[in-house]
Amino acid sequence: RRAIDVPGYERVEVDPAARFIGTMNYGYAGTRELNEALTSRFVVIQMPSIDQDGLVRLLSDEFPTLEKKYKEQFAQLFLDLQKKCENAEISEKALDLRGLLDALRLIRRGVGANRALDMGITNKAFDSYEQSLIRDVIAARIPAKLDRSRLFTD
Repeated sequence: RRAIDVPGYERVEVDPAARFIGTMNYGYAGTRELNEALTSRFVVIQMPSIDQDGLVRLLSDEFPTLEKKYKEQFAQLFLDLQKKCENAEISEKALDLRGLLDALRLIRRGVGANRALDMGITNKAFDSYEQSLIRDVIAARIPAKLDRSRLFTD
C-alpha cells in the first residue's frame, strides 16, 4: 500500500522511492517492546553504543577547534557516566550525549565549564545525591576553572 490516510486531511499518495525511518532508544524510560504487527512491517537495525573513537570523531566534527586533549577528556567523561549508569550508580538521565554537546556549545559561547556541564548533564538528574555523584565524575575529568580560552583554539 503506497498511501497514508491523514485523519482530518486526505489520503496522501506515497512516491515509490519514499522510505520511512524510525528510531528508538531501547531501554530508555517510556519505551516499550515493539509489538509483532510493527516489527513484521519494518526491519530492525541494532546500533552498537558509541565508543571512545566514535565520540572523539563526533566531537571533532561538531567542534573542530576543540583542543585534542579535551576531545579525549569529554569523550571519556561520557564513557565514565555510561559506566556509572551500567553499574546502576546513577540514573540514565545524566547519560545524555545531546546534553554534553549542548554544554560544549555553551562553553564555546563563554559559559564556564562547570556551569555548562551542570546545565547540560548534572541538572537532568533531580536527586541532589545523584547530582553530587555526577559532579564527582565530571570533576575527575574536567578542571573546575576550565573556560573557552583553554578549550577552543579560535
